[in-house]
Amino acid sequence: MREIIFDTETTGLDSSADRIIEIGAVELENRFITGRNFHVFINPDGREVHPEALAVHGISNEQLADKPKFVEVVQDWLDFTAGATLIAHNAGFDVGFFNAEFARIGFPPIDPDRIVDSLGLARRRHPMGPNSLDALCKRYGIDNSIREKHGALLDSELLAEVYIELVGGKQAALGLDTGEANRSGNGGPSDAGSITLRPRPVPLPSRITPAEVEAHRALVDGLGENAIWRADTKKGG
Repeated sequence: MREIIFDTETTGLDSSADRIIEIGAVELENRFITGRNFHVFINPDGREVHPEALAVHGISNEQLADKPKFVEVVQDWLDFTAGATLIAHNAGFDVGFFNAEFARIGFPPIDPDRIVDSLGLARRRHPMGPNSLDALCKRYGIDNSIREKHGALLDSELLAEVYIELVGGKQAALGLDTGEANRSGNGGPSDAGSITLRPRPVPLPSRITPAEVEAHRALVDGLGENAIWRADTKKGG
């Protein structure tokens, strides 16, 4: 199961007029972070960054002047996300911007069946909230101390950890076939999800004390000859 956690930064809040200026994404394979990321800054093609947006993400018009336009990076994005479920926090915002960008260049919109909104998941699991990304990082003990401003890749990395906690992925993934967990969605290897179980070189000492063993034997002796535990006790169990 391949999933892409993604986030965008934009020139403003109006998807019909404003533009995407940063995309960040993190790949999960069977709920393990593979280490494959996607990150790009985008020239907004003449659209100015609103001051309010600049205060949130800190990406200026000057920084974007020499960056590629959306049409120049779209195929890389489609290749990276091919066949994967797409997960974002308040996904309607990010998907709305993507669909507006796709429409401008004659591409079809994102299939809504591919989208998972992690904010919706959080609200169902924690109905009393708060469920912002920062609040969820705090709830799950995820270090977000370097998040002074929003950034698409950093926020995707944090959201990936939050999402795994939201869906119980760490526990669920332990039961998956490890060979399946090590295959990335594009056929390439991924070592990030690899788990090798090896026997301990020295067994852990017993947590049962000799006094407890003797007390158990005495208890079983009092249960009669047909006690089902007697056979194990005679074996020293």
